Amino acid sequence: MPSEEQDITRLLQAAQNGDASALDALAPRVYAEMRRLAFALLRSENPGHTLQATELVHEAWLKLVQRDSVGVEHRRQFFKVASTIMRRILVDHARAKRARKRGDGVQPEALDATVVALEGNVGDLIDLENALDELALDHARLAKQVELRFFLGLETTEAAKILELSQRQTERDWTLARAWLKRRLDRGEVQPK
Repeated sequence: MPSEEQDITRLLQAAQNGDASALDALAPRVYAEMRRLAFALLRSENPGHTLQATELVHEAWLKLVQRDSVGVEHRRQFFKVASTIMRRILVDHARAKRARKRGDGVQPEALDATVVALEGNVGDLIDLENALDELALDHARLAKQVELRFFLGLETTEAAKILELSQRQTERDWTLARAWLKRRLDRGEVQPK
């Protein structure tokens, strides 16, 4: 009997080959994990954030299936893409909120106390996103590490499994990525998009 991971991989491959019924069968199998990712991402948001986990999951799912195909063939790859899409949705939401506030004399909202304690004074989500995009240009693996650990709140062992790295390498990458981002954000060198 195939494992849940193998079943999801099989459905992703069928969807990749144009089987529309595979997407229908895939949705309930990945929904719970996508909600867990959404909750993890939302933990790093301000308490009054207006986007809910269910909305985030549904919007991410729509973005995944509106592409020509889901575009991934393996479970791990699917959740990497899903987490990236969710992070982009949150950043777009923050940018829209900031744009609505321009001209009102209201300062951009800082990240909540938990995230500030984790990374020091990193500023707001948009600056962090811009810095992360800069990091990804030269160090894609380090940027993915930040996405998994910081935004999704995954433990070292979980991130290592997804990135297919040793736990020791994952810890080194996490240390390097945090130091790079902190230096960049502390100096205010982040280039806006």
